[in-house]
Amino acid sequence: MSTAQEIVKAVGGPGNIQSLTHCATRLRFQLIDSSGVKVEEVESIKGVMGAVPQAGNRFQVIMGGAVQNAYNDINALPEMANVGQPSDEEIKAAARAGGVRGKFAWVDSFFEFLSDSFRPILGALLGASLFITFMSLMVTLGVIENWNLPDVTLPPDWAFINLMWQSVFVFLPLMVAYNATKKVGADPWVGFAVMALVMLPAFANLKSDPSAYKAVIAGSEVTLVNIFGVPLTIFDYSSQVFPPLLMAGLLGPLYKLLRKIIPDSLQLIFVPFFAMLIMLPLTAFLIGPIGVFAGAWLAGALQAINGFSPFVFAILVPLAYPFMVPLGLHWPINAIMILNINQLGYDYIEGPMGAWNFACFGAAAGVLVLAVRDRDKQMSQTATGALVAGLLGGISEPALYGIHLRFKKIYPRMLAGCALGGIIIGFGGGLKAGGFVFSSLLTIPIFSPTFLYVIAIAAAFFLSFALVLLFDYRTPEQKAAARRAGEPEDAAAPEPRVIVVGDVETNQAKQWVTALGGEENVRSVEPIAETRVRVEVADDSKVDVDALKRAGLTAAVKVGDGVWHLVAGLEAAQYAEGMRRRVAATAG
Repeated sequence: MSTAQEIVKAVGGPGNIQSLTHCATRLRFQLIDSSGVKVEEVESIKGVMGAVPQAGNRFQVIMGGAVQNAYNDINALPEMANVGQPSDEEIKAAARAGGVRGKFAWVDSFFEFLSDSFRPILGALLGASLFITFMSLMVTLGVIENWNLPDVTLPPDWAFINLMWQSVFVFLPLMVAYNATKKVGADPWVGFAVMALVMLPAFANLKSDPSAYKAVIAGSEVTLVNIFGVPLTIFDYSSQVFPPLLMAGLLGPLYKLLRKIIPDSLQLIFVPFFAMLIMLPLTAFLIGPIGVFAGAWLAGALQAINGFSPFVFAILVPLAYPFMVPLGLHWPINAIMILNINQLGYDYIEGPMGAWNFACFGAAAGVLVLAVRDRDKQMSQTATGALVAGLLGGISEPALYGIHLRFKKIYPRMLAGCALGGIIIGFGGGLKAGGFVFSSLLTIPIFSPTFLYVIAIAAAFFLSFALVLLFDYRTPEQKAAARRAGEPEDAAAPEPRVIVVGDVETNQAKQWVTALGGEENVRSVEPIAETRVRVEVADDSKVDVDALKRAGLTAAVKVGDGVWHLVAGLEAAQYAEGMRRRVAATAG
């Protein structure tokens, strides 16, 4: 049985799969019923680095760099041929109905919009970053002149190699426009065409028209030309990402409006026509310039902070990234990096960001050593994949989602490495990156001074590694369970069953006890029927069912006076144990 077949079988078969998407490292399943999915079974599959069950019948399988192949292999299975793929709106509606989203749904949607606008082009960005690194290495070795300088002309052979990465970054706005427009439910090729208008050579050549004139807008000198009496600002939109994001944000609602007011029989022709009729001039005259100025303003704000105190900036960036990446906040910063390189010829954020990446990889290396020592095959596999993806690809998500977010003790160790790397960069006067790259061992030559970068990332890596190795990343209970699981099957006497309650279960149990009216209202707790927790309470009126659902519980059913069944899933025993301990601690 192939890996794809095993994954499909483990999540309940094709009939249980409502939809399947993927991000940079994870397969994202929307299941019909996730209560029967066994995390241990999924994680035991060869190639799987971890599994993350979520509320609302969502289930994520961490694959690392192999996620695209796994996604393609699953969709290519004959049994998946009849599995329907709902639209984005249907998936969102199902998620909202299942109580998945937080209090502010628009915040979740915004982060999803950013992530899905960039995620499909990660491979192209990774490939281009290695071309940039190669060109920088040739400059360092003295083979060619610095191609970043405006007055340098490379020989045709090296100029051609330099064009290999430019094919990605120059046309990045078109790629982002396509993905972002698709995300909002409009025709992605219409979004592509709208953005392509301002990237035409003839558009840029309008600044050479005799009627063109200069003006100062938002503190910057720009070139304008009057079109039917309306001033049109001429920019170089190469590598810009804010204009296509803003354009797609408006094109999505416009498309929905046009579909409502135009009869079905005419939509094929007139929906894209009117969308383009409105969005082409709107993007050229208004949205494009706003996007350029917004990006420049954000870049200027960060540059001002860096200029005020490079030392503080170098420390804040690596300390902030461990919290920004899980929220998706790193995507706007990545856009600023690209903008800096396009306008300044270098970037000053990537260097400190490297300290975070290598602190993350160092913590994963520490976990790997401990997992090998304890014969924890599952964690060994996860940590190995995460380390390879990080050190060679510069991708932190496998380590972050597969390990670090699951064990809260890792974060303090990792943050210490982030801080040390940032301090070294700050004392060294900061770093410059000659191109947009992912921080890995292969992209070291892009940073200058290189020796400072090497010292900083090595310090970040080995400090996090040493702290995890010395102080572990697990509670004593989790450590004992891992060692027990790693013992040979023919070990002497079987140990009594130990219920391991992790950080996630402990926090969840705390929220559920609170929603049940507090510790004083809970009389007894016990797991039943593998997926449920039976709770006896003193006063039914104190039980807040809505709060229980908001806290991630699938369902809460009152089965008698003072008796409730909580549908908790396969971790019911862990949740029940966590609730029992909390109630017992309060009573004690």
